[in-house]
Amino acid sequence: MELEGYVLNETRIYALLGIIGPLLAYLFIGISIASASWFRWSKHALSDLGHALRSESALYYNFGLAAAGLLIAIYAVASLMSRAKYSGLCLAASAFSLQLVAVFDEIYGRTHMLVSVIFFVLLLLSSLIYAIEKRSVLAGVSFMLGFSAWLLYWMKLYNAGVAVPEIISSTAAVTWIILSALETLCKSK
Repeated sequence: MELEGYVLNETRIYALLGIIGPLLAYLFIGISIASASWFRWSKHALSDLGHALRSESALYYNFGLAAAGLLIAIYAVASLMSRAKYSGLCLAASAFSLQLVAVFDEIYGRTHMLVSVIFFVLLLLSSLIYAIEKRSVLAGVSFMLGFSAWLLYWMKLYNAGVAVPEIISSTAAVTWIILSALETLCKSK
């Protein structure tokens, strides 16, 4: 496919998924928050937006997470793994667990909690592994920011809902994910 001299080859398409996936997640999280007047950063988890029986925003939230997880998993396997094998594997597992967060929403209780914890742990590990594998300062900072957000929350050093460390840690990781995709997009011909 060609767009006015710009060739959109397979490599670029997969790289675009590494940009579109995370942005799609944030778009639908934003739509969900906007449609849930009850949501408060000071007392809620982001997953509260996806509770199918209690939240009018559940459809948007869960669809956004599932779609984003799919696109990020494809990017991780089809693009990132060729440059950073272990980071790609870990990010693919993290993206799959993001889909599970959408599938097993809060109605599923402990199962939801388990897949959420797995998602955030794998996301942190993806950042750490990418930092080591690619010597990426940005991914290292992303790991430290994400880990610190969770550590300070668990130590109760700030008073907020769990949505705060969730958004801090995920946004920190998304920075290196999008940058890695942009690098591929710019380098491919």
